[in-house]
Amino acid sequence: MTSPPDPRDETGKEAEPRLRLLAVTACPTGIAHTYMAAEKLAKAAEARGIGMKVETQGSIGAENVLTDNDVREADGIIIAADKDVAQERFVGKRVLVVGVADGISDPGGLIEQVQRAPVLGEDSGSGGRTGSGAAASGGSGGAGDKHKGRSVGYKALMNGVSYMIPFVVVGGLLIAVSLALGGDPQADGGLVIPDDSFWKHVNDIGVIGFTLMVPILSGYIAYAIGDRPALVPGMIGGWIANTGELYDSESGAGFIGAIVTGFLAGYLVRWIKKASVPKFVQPVMPIIVIPIVATSVLGLFFIYVIGRPISWVFENLTDWLGGLTGSSAALLGVILGLMIAFDMGGPVNKTAFLFGAGLVSKNPEVMGMCAAAIPVPPLGQGLATLIRRRYFDDEERETGYAALFMGFFGITEGAIPFAAARPARVIPANMLGGAVAGAIAGIGSVEDNVPHGGPIVAVLGAIDGMAVFFLAVIVGTAVTGVTTIALMSLGRDQARADAGSGDGGERGTAAGEDVRAAEPVPATGGTGTATATTTATATATAAAPTTATATATATGTATTAEAPAPEETAATDDAEEAEVLSGHLTRDTVKEELTATAKEAAIREMAELLAASGRVTDVDALVRAALAREEQGTTGLGEEIAIPHAKTDAVSAPVVGFARSAEGIEWGALDDTKARLVFMISVPEAAAGDEHLRILALLSRKLMDPGYRQRLLDAPDGGAILSVLGEIR
Repeated sequence: MTSPPDPRDETGKEAEPRLRLLAVTACPTGIAHTYMAAEKLAKAAEARGIGMKVETQGSIGAENVLTDNDVREADGIIIAADKDVAQERFVGKRVLVVGVADGISDPGGLIEQVQRAPVLGEDSGSGGRTGSGAAASGGSGGAGDKHKGRSVGYKALMNGVSYMIPFVVVGGLLIAVSLALGGDPQADGGLVIPDDSFWKHVNDIGVIGFTLMVPILSGYIAYAIGDRPALVPGMIGGWIANTGELYDSESGAGFIGAIVTGFLAGYLVRWIKKASVPKFVQPVMPIIVIPIVATSVLGLFFIYVIGRPISWVFENLTDWLGGLTGSSAALLGVILGLMIAFDMGGPVNKTAFLFGAGLVSKNPEVMGMCAAAIPVPPLGQGLATLIRRRYFDDEERETGYAALFMGFFGITEGAIPFAAARPARVIPANMLGGAVAGAIAGIGSVEDNVPHGGPIVAVLGAIDGMAVFFLAVIVGTAVTGVTTIALMSLGRDQARADAGSGDGGERGTAAGEDVRAAEPVPATGGTGTATATTTATATATAAAPTTATATATATGTATTAEAPAPEETAATDDAEEAEVLSGHLTRDTVKEELTATAKEAAIREMAELLAASGRVTDVDALVRAALAREEQGTTGLGEEIAIPHAKTDAVSAPVVGFARSAEGIEWGALDDTKARLVFMISVPEAAAGDEHLRILALLSRKLMDPGYRQRLLDAPDGGAILSVLGEIR
């Protein structure tokens, strides 16, 4: 059977449209908003008689990909995305760059704006090609004050953090494991890994991971701004920033230096790209000229200009601390704690640490203050991911577990991914917790007899005053975790107020705000291919049993004409045999009306509905899994829709249920609508990849049609509901 045309694609239309537009939609972690924006844009264009094709870049990969012919014939391109989208293919076309939420809340406005957007690649008549960074800048500029895409700086920072996280996790955990399993306790309470042991090699591999994380952060920040030619200068610049010996400093600039070199490299490359050069030089510009010039200029600039102040700060901080040893122990503890937590391995952190390490034999109380503050940033950030899981995406929650482990072993760098992602929120929280821990340790005269910190040194017997030490660490960790959540909550509320009710896809601001949890992001995993025939409509006539049989599978024109009772009964009976979404949703898992009035009760009622399929082995476990998913972020998508879902072995096979609520159930949707259409999806852990995402994609697309939602609400009985649901394919 031939599938009807996709409304996102201009092909299949008989009349030549007066205007041809393209769009790309993408959100960073979920899939629902990607497809919601695509459907909204497509329908807004169709209502205006405009041809539009939309490429979706969801968690299951790019679909409906724009071809060279599409781009050549297009009059403009809308990019509604909260992550980087390659834009080189759109050079010479009008490009409008906005957030994915704008594609949902104001698709019509975007269609009007793109017709006035700047032409990508035009530079004061030069007509030269630009990289993706320049494209993003130009596109955003055309959005106007009301609809702004993510700033280039914000996207670049997130890009660098995303690539850095695996290096932090791998490096930190390998170091921690090697110390735990291969370290030999010393008489003074220290822990040393023998040079000729297997675990020394594991430790060395971890150190390599930690060493690489800083240039990776810098390199991919630069890449997001200046495209591929900026990658080399960004990485080499990050390595220079982290290698203090190159500019006569005892400590490198750490991750803060890497952020600086990343932005410098990216914008330097963008500036060089604007230079007019002869045609014979153009082919070698991106692979030879730009990387060499940018790397040399940036490297020398950092060594001779930026590096000197860093070295000066390091030396003077050390001298200043030396004059504080006779001061109040609490005050010294506060200062050391603030410094330890500020840049987590950078010059300020290293100054405090080396100051304490240098006094281990003469004044172990100073190292005791440092030792209490050292684990607070990673432990506090890990605690924050446990307290408010919905404020963090899946990758950050996993990083949070690793941070807790690293914090136990005194690896402060475990908090760097959080600080780099939202410095305005995390660094103050880290510093406050570090100051509290240092002060308590100072007041309690905690002594650390080895130049290391974290609970591991206490477990190995290097701490005198162990009870006060653990009190300091626990209180400092709690302060950091709670403060982080409070600051993120303030930032999220402000961003939601600025964005408006339709801004569920927004992720934060360049100042470090993060509202990722505000987006009702479906769980993700794996890859796959999802297709949806979003214009399919069922034939709901009751002329004969053979016609009724097609109600769940055929396409045509929807009608609701009344028919004689016997024929209607036949249609209903046939509909009850139909299977929707590859058989995952059947008549047994459709309920005409929910009795629950609250979300938790509705989830339990839906779980019991799914049990009628025979695929649920443990209803209580399914409910727990679904509620745990709600803790990560509401599954209320707005438009009176909720799609709770769970990946759990409490089901033996994928199963989907649907029910309606006449009054609506408060589900925490950003548009404040109550959920009247509730779908519940559950898949076994082993099947949580392709199938889970495919179902979510199909539902997200189809449910954006207001007429379709209304027909679901108006369907008189279960058979009619199933007939309408049969259009989802």
